[in-house]
Formats: sequence, C-alpha cells, structure tokens
Amino acid sequence: MHPFLPASVALALALPVGAFADTPSDIQALRREIEAMRAAYEARLQALEQRLKAAEAPASPPPVAAAAPAPATPTAAPGSASTAFNPAMSLILSGLYSRTSKDPATYTISGFQLPVDAEIGPGTRGFSLAESELGFSASIDPWWRGAANIALHGDDTVSVEEAYVQTTALGNGLSFKAGRFFSGIGYLNPQHAHTWDFVDNPLAYQALLGTQFGDDGVQLAWLAPTEHYVELGVELGRGRSFPGSDSSRNGAGMAALTAHTGGDIGDSHSWRAGLSVLSAKASDQSLAATDAAGNAVVDLFSGRTRVWVADAIWKWAPDGNATRTSFKLQGEYLRSTRTGSLTYDAGNTDSIADYRAVQSGWYLQGVYQFVPHWRVGVRTERLDPGTPDYGLNAPFFAPTGYQPSKHTLMLDYSPSEFSRLRLQLARDRAREGSVDNQLFLQYQMSLGAHGAHSF
Repeated sequence: MHPFLPASVALALALPVGAFADTPSDIQALRREIEAMRAAYEARLQALEQRLKAAEAPASPPPVAAAAPAPATPTAAPGSASTAFNPAMSLILSGLYSRTSKDPATYTISGFQLPVDAEIGPGTRGFSLAESELGFSASIDPWWRGAANIALHGDDTVSVEEAYVQTTALGNGLSFKAGRFFSGIGYLNPQHAHTWDFVDNPLAYQALLGTQFGDDGVQLAWLAPTEHYVELGVELGRGRSFPGSDSSRNGAGMAALTAHTGGDIGDSHSWRAGLSVLSAKASDQSLAATDAAGNAVVDLFSGRTRVWVADAIWKWAPDGNATRTSFKLQGEYLRSTRTGSLTYDAGNTDSIADYRAVQSGWYLQGVYQFVPHWRVGVRTERLDPGTPDYGLNAPFFAPTGYQPSKHTLMLDYSPSEFSRLRLQLARDRAREGSVDNQLFLQYQMSLGAHGAHSF
C-alpha cells in the first residue's frame, strides 16, 4: 500500500467536519448538548434545594413512636427551577359559632389586672370569622430562610403575627432567629391557634401572658447532638406585649430562657418536659381593675414581671401507630411575680404606691383519639390571684381570695389532615359570683403549603 494512502483517507474523513461545522445538523447537536447540560444543572439544583429544605426545618426532637401531630396543610412538592424561589403559601380558614350565658363584653378574670385591650374570654356571640391565618415561607439563600404569618381577625382588622428570618446553616445544632415571633417559653405559647386542641387558650395563659406572648427580637436555640432530646434557648426582645409594655427605650425590654428535654419509652410512649422563664419591663402600663367599692378603674403599672413556666406532655399510640387510636396528656404551671409601682385610678385619684403580686395558674388536659378521625378531650384549670401587696393603696382594694376556674369538654372530627370540625362545651367561673356556660362550634380548613407541626 502506498504510504500516503492512510493519511489521505484520514484527511478526507476529517475534511467534512471542519468544512461543515456550521451546518444545521451540527447546530442541532450543539443544542442537544446544551440541553443535556441544562438538565444536569437543574437536577443538581433541585437536589441542593431538597438538602436546604431539610436543613432549614425548625429544630425539634427526633421522631418518636407515639407522636400524633395535629392536622396540617400539605407540604409543597419540590418545584421546578423556575418556581424554586417562590414563597410557599398557606391559608388557614377558621369560623366559629359561640353561645354564652353571660355577656362576653363584660368578661373579666377576677383578681387579675389586665390591659384594657386584652384579648381574653370567649369573644363575640353568634357566628363569626375566627382568627384565620395567611402564611408565607421560603429559602432566601443557602444560609437563611424567611417566614411570615398574617392574622386575619373577625373584626376586619389585620395584624402581623410572625415575620422573621432564621438561619439554616450555623451548624453544631445552633439556630438563630430575628424578627417578630412567638416566644419559645412553655408548650402552647409557640404554637399557632389552629394547632390548639381546644378553641381557646387556658385561663393561665390569658391571665399571666395576655393569651399568647409574642415579641420583636432575637432568639438563639441549641439542639444537643445526642439521641436524648435536649434543646436550650435564649431570647431578647422589645418587650412590647403583656406582661411587658412597648416604649421607646434603648436595649431589650424582655429576656427569656428555655430548656426542654424528652424522648421515647419503648415503641408506644414518648414524652417532653421543660422549664422556662420570661422577664419583661413595663412603663405606665394601663390595667383594667375593680376597686373595693366595685367600681371599674384604670391603674398604671411600672416595674418588672417575671413568669416561670413548667410544662410536660406524654403521648401514647400502640406500637407508634397513631392513625387509629392515641392519647395525649399535657399540663402547664405558670407563676408570675410583678414588682414595681401602681398608680390607682389614673386621671382621677392618681395615688401612687409600691406594688407586688405573686399569682399563678395551671391546666391539665387529655385528648383521646378513640377511632380514626374522631377525638374527645377534657381540660380542667384554675388560677390563684394570691394576696397582692398594694402598699399605701391597700384601702382602695378588697382581695377576696376567689380562685377562677374552668372545665371544658370537646369533641372534634377530622375528615382529613387538612380539615377539622369541633364542638366544645365549657363551664367558665372566671368571674366571681358568676358562671358562664359556653358552647362553641368551630371549623378549621388548611389550604396550600404548610410545614409539619411540632411535637
């Protein structure tokens, strides 16, 4: 064979490639390569998004056998790259029918001075739109996520319930949150109203925390890297909510410490317990009160309040399967100490004197799912107003030692994890010398994406 023949054949085969590199077929090949690269990139991006969503989930105890989460709206499925950074949205629709034997407009908790605009009691009679909630949440970048919950009230007002940013990649079990959020004290306080097992929060929360304590500030939480669940937290805030009061002060008006622990007992039992303390400042805080003559007056409190909260919960489900039957027992004890000065009958008498009050309250409740979709619950609760020391203002007040109490029975039906219908009956003795028989019919419907509820 001629030595130049192989080289000539190779040159002849290579010539079309260089000569026709810009032909339509070659352009289509290049496009296919680009599409393949784009598909590979989107697959990697979605994988990273799933890892980020798993990392940004709030710190909570390891999955336990008997945990029976309350109904939640569905979690959004992973989206395409074009929608990956759109916020997940949810809407909790809640409606209520209330029937009470006493006028809710005159509702008070005897022995406890609360802000004149405190949201306590059964609310309005008849049909009403209960507190509904519009929620947004999304990843911001690999290090932060954001969330906001807008409360839609039955009186056509709107309020920002929560709006915060939270870290997702601090590592070592640490999580940092900044913005407006419910404090992590106790068991019920961090939970949104649609996750409660009863229509209303216990009297102890209403009397000592203004129903639910939320604030503007920062929170640092640490989840211990152990099989046994241990979580510690510290918070600093503006102190804008009762038992604090908003002001233009520099620095923090509220500080809180939280500690929780828990775990499993066999395959069917799980538990969690905690201890928290909240310290808040108040300045000329307007409080509704009743004097010794039975007259309604407005007092002003300036000073500091410290609230201790001890909470515990135990859950049971046969072999960890809570879909058919389960039981949950929970209780909390709250103790408040207020120290400072009290101005009696502001704007009229204006008598200023030292003031100190040690007050407490507790509740105990059990919820039993006896068949799939159906639950029955009982709650009993009591308050102790103590014997407040009014100092020089003592002649204006006549403490009676009356201890408000309440007993509640509820039955609810959840056709799915996204809907719930509830009947609740209560015998409320919050007002001295008066018994308020209450009936509630409630619906709760969940639309859109919503994260799983805590233990």
